[in-house]
Amino acid sequence: MNTTLCYHCGDSCENTEITLNEKRFCCNGCKTVYEIFSENDLTCYYDLQENPGAIPSEIEGKYDFLENKEIIEKLLEFNDEHTQIVTLYIPHIHCSSCIWVLENLHKLNDKINSSQVDFPKKTVRVSYDATLTSLKEIVLLLSTIGYEPYISLEDYETGKKKVNRSLIYKLGIAGFAFGNVMFLSFPEYFEVDGFWLNQYKNIFRWLMFVFSLPVVFYAANNYFISAYKGLRSKMLNIDVPIALGVSVLFIRSTIEIIFDLGTGFFDSLTGLVFFLLLGKFFQQKTYNFLSFERDYKSYFPIAVTRILSDKTEENVQIYDVKKGDRLLIRHQELIPVDGILINGDAQIDYSFVTGEAEPVTKKSGDKLFAGGKQLTGILEMQVLASVSQSYLTQLWSNDVFKNDKSSSFKTLTDKISKNFTIIVLTIAILSTTFWLFFDASKALNVFTAVLIIACPCAIALAAPFTLGNLLRIFGKQKFYLKNATVIEQLAGVDTVIFDKTGTLTNNKESTITYEGSPLIMEEKIALKSSLRASNHPLSRMLYKSLNNVNTEVLEVYNEHLGKGIETKLKNNSLKIGAASFVKNGKDESSFDTSVHVSVNENYKGKFRFKNAYRKGVKSIFNTLKRSYSLAVISGDNEGEKVYLKEFLPKETTFLFNQKPDDKLQFVENQQNLGRNVAMIGDGLNDAGALAKSNVGIALSENINVFSPACDAILDASQFDKLAAFFKASKKAITIIKYCFALSLLYNIVGLYFAVTAQLMPVIAAILMPLSSISIVIFTTISTNVIGKKLRKR
Repeated sequence: MNTTLCYHCGDSCENTEITLNEKRFCCNGCKTVYEIFSENDLTCYYDLQENPGAIPSEIEGKYDFLENKEIIEKLLEFNDEHTQIVTLYIPHIHCSSCIWVLENLHKLNDKINSSQVDFPKKTVRVSYDATLTSLKEIVLLLSTIGYEPYISLEDYETGKKKVNRSLIYKLGIAGFAFGNVMFLSFPEYFEVDGFWLNQYKNIFRWLMFVFSLPVVFYAANNYFISAYKGLRSKMLNIDVPIALGVSVLFIRSTIEIIFDLGTGFFDSLTGLVFFLLLGKFFQQKTYNFLSFERDYKSYFPIAVTRILSDKTEENVQIYDVKKGDRLLIRHQELIPVDGILINGDAQIDYSFVTGEAEPVTKKSGDKLFAGGKQLTGILEMQVLASVSQSYLTQLWSNDVFKNDKSSSFKTLTDKISKNFTIIVLTIAILSTTFWLFFDASKALNVFTAVLIIACPCAIALAAPFTLGNLLRIFGKQKFYLKNATVIEQLAGVDTVIFDKTGTLTNNKESTITYEGSPLIMEEKIALKSSLRASNHPLSRMLYKSLNNVNTEVLEVYNEHLGKGIETKLKNNSLKIGAASFVKNGKDESSFDTSVHVSVNENYKGKFRFKNAYRKGVKSIFNTLKRSYSLAVISGDNEGEKVYLKEFLPKETTFLFNQKPDDKLQFVENQQNLGRNVAMIGDGLNDAGALAKSNVGIALSENINVFSPACDAILDASQFDKLAAFFKASKKAITIIKYCFALSLLYNIVGLYFAVTAQLMPVIAAILMPLSSISIVIFTTISTNVIGKKLRKR
């Protein structure tokens, strides 16, 4: 490398004497970046690309506008006291090396909390401490290491991103060139003596050359760029054989017309690129359709309580919330929109957004950000902006809460794609060498046809299209999965654990009776006000049963997970919950589901619940017992154990009086035995068990409580389809395996004709995208059949 060039950015450094480890730098800024990489064992960054950094003089002063607070506010996704979060579009993200560098930003700047890359969208989501660094410093850091973000204030103001139409333009140019080259090839095809067009052969050949130039250097440039970057990173991606095939066709054809050896293969060349791009366009449109269904139609089955002008409350779907609405947020509920706190002091946990669990204190008049969770009772807020459902999807999928739940089939796909290129290149070289000795005229066609026909695109498409389509179908059936990986995990489950209260029981149909000393109106008001702040299923049932009782703002609210709640309103201090909690450690010998109440340390009585079980519970257990180990685990006492043993299969394990930690420990014990566990609960006391399980499914009763602990949300109305969802997940994996087998068969047959010189490159170019399209059609039809069976249930 030229010693007068900066080791980091490649700018001239002849007039400086800044050196480190025998490397020259143009300025202290480049030297500092190199030092940071060195200190954090990240210097292999320079092995991936020579002089990757940006030249300091090119970015000096460029981002001064990021010192304007109004502009920053428009760009930020989250901004509250210490933590700020921004999502930046990085056009230069192109491979796994880029992801590695960008997700290690916290090592380059310790003020950065985390950075997460969304590779398909080419974005990085950065969370940082705003008291120690700034957005401008983050952007400058990204620019100096070669990942300058594209910032368009117009995009942020309108909420619209520019549509990338480059693929359409390239497809149009390739199609235009292909049609004209085919027309100009007529004299060569017919070779009729005396044909008047024969005299223009040479002109036509040079015209075909001209038409091929934009096809090779524009329409096909992404294949060359991808192949080059892969090789530079010492990786063989699936674009290497395609780029090699296009290069060979173009070079051979150009040589032939220059030396008047023949007409070349411009028809095959332009046809190859056209059909490759046509296949890519079809794949992109199909995948965008699946993504659209996922982002905008798979709404979470959650609702929020809206307070009307007459002080009455109503549950509304989250996407019906509008600016100016007044919302009631209970204990442990998620704040779904940005708003202003009106009533009550609040402790907000923003770990859902930032990953930091330290609560933030808010007072009346303060701004609340979407994604926070209320920790201290109840609050009222006024909405500043309507909810973005895709934003909730983003929160739910936050990498902070992802467990290490590996995907075996994803790994299998990646492995096949990687090794396939090596195998294809080997076959191409061996077959070409063979034909060079036996018939050199066919060697080029064989080499090109093998490279084209054996592209592993169809294999790579099998899993994302199958799982993506099933994700959409599940969403329409009100079963909402965090991502496609959950389907694979669901297919591998062999143990299913159910919570009882709020999961197997139907709170809407249960009956309540009261036993004990009568409650005066003042005590009833305190009781209903206390229940109003709680999201426990029994609390919600009891709250709804107290008709014609007003509510007031509580002075104190404390919830003890798995035990009960303590509250204070005026002169009344209440304890509500389990007998052992309300009676200060004194347990009760009776076996029933009850909520006990004491006022000012005086025990008043209990509300007894007669449980009604959900539709289909018995049939679900009878279906699942054939393939799964089953368990029911509950925080309630054993009052209904005898009934459940008769009602459910005898193979079912029953555990009662289980605290949240006990549930988590039971799941862990099952996993230690080598089992893959699915936990179905209500998302409250079961949060730990849901997070620990291989697949955590939270059942929703239109309550605004969904936790990062769960991998899926099932609408309670679809509970009777649970066994069908498990079965459908297994069928999806079977479909993927069939796709692998179909693609392998296609490649074997295609390679046979290519190696034996019976397949022209242009025919191979037509067949290759058709194989991908056939895989997409097969997966779509197969998964739609699954969807029809689900709808009929």
